[in-house]
Amino acid sequence: MQLLAFETATRRLSVALWQNGASIERAEELPNGGSERLLPWVQELLAEAGLALGQIDGIAFGAGPGGFTGLRLACGVAQGLAYGLDRPVLPVSTLEALALAAGDGEVWTCLDARMNEVYSAAYRVAGDAVRQLMTPVCLPPAEVSAPTFAGGWGVGDGFSSYGALLRARKPDLEGVRGDVYPTAVAVLRLAAGAFERGAAVDAAAAQPIYVRDKVALTTAERIARGGAK
Repeated sequence: MQLLAFETATRRLSVALWQNGASIERAEELPNGGSERLLPWVQELLAEAGLALGQIDGIAFGAGPGGFTGLRLACGVAQGLAYGLDRPVLPVSTLEALALAAGDGEVWTCLDARMNEVYSAAYRVAGDAVRQLMTPVCLPPAEVSAPTFAGGWGVGDGFSSYGALLRARKPDLEGVRGDVYPTAVAVLRLAAGAFERGAAVDAAAAQPIYVRDKVALTTAERIARGGAK
């Protein structure tokens, strides 16, 4: 099975190719855009693997939650390629991909959602299996419910931005890693089994997972939440 994946929900953009269980990836931290990188990276990966685009069996993408522009970018590119190739698409949770990228164990994932909020969820990771322990939410960090498991790790750039507030919610964390990002390789690891089970959808049915219902706040709402960040 040959699969492509895109993960652009955070400042770390990545594209990966899965070829019968082996994966290769291109990635770069690009806080201001980077859409022009994706298709050239696809061509580079295909050339490295000795494949043509028409040999791809399906396309996965990090569906969110995450930055709205990034989510639309990954979804749009995945849909466009899938339409042209007549291939199925699989949306994958960005927070699950973040948990998988962190490695085995119990993980509290937090991504900076801007507007003084974080996207938060908790998972248990064992190999390529990710079990959800807490449903994803978008809340101010001081209002997020901490996972009930003992210890565990906090991962994601939410801990870089709001580490003190989040650690106050769960002081028994073994540690935090704000430098862990969801990756296209993690998206592929989650997607491979789902493709084999026939869980992919037509391109037209693929949608981002926003979690946050409101894209923008008024000035008064930003001030009420502690500033205009």
